[in-house]
Amino acid sequence: MSDCIFCRIATGEIPSRKIYEDDHVLAFHDIHPVAPVHFLVIPKLHIPSMAELLPEHVEVMGRVMTTAGRLAHETGCTDGFRTIVNTGRVGRQEVYHLHVHVLGGPEVLPAMLKR
Repeated sequence: MSDCIFCRIATGEIPSRKIYEDDHVLAFHDIHPVAPVHFLVIPKLHIPSMAELLPEHVEVMGRVMTTAGRLAHETGCTDGFRTIVNTGRVGRQEVYHLHVHVLGGPEVLPAMLKR
């Protein structure tokens, strides 16, 4: 999709600070990091959100998740990390191309939600 910023990043039309790329997924640093380690893993295939995943997306989403875990470890998150997938308006999704945020660093991350 030509108007999707993540599709344009995946094709190289818009530059990014890539961490990893293969035929199916791309990982790159978030432009507004909220933790010492903060990167995104996206499928190159345009899938608007997690709510729109179909059975035929099982393989690519498996690649997304295994890539996220491997890269988290490789970027120093050996004691743990957080993955976040914002979905839809209520989930505060800003870019409607499915993406997994990976956050971590040397310190314990703050609570996800206030109780």
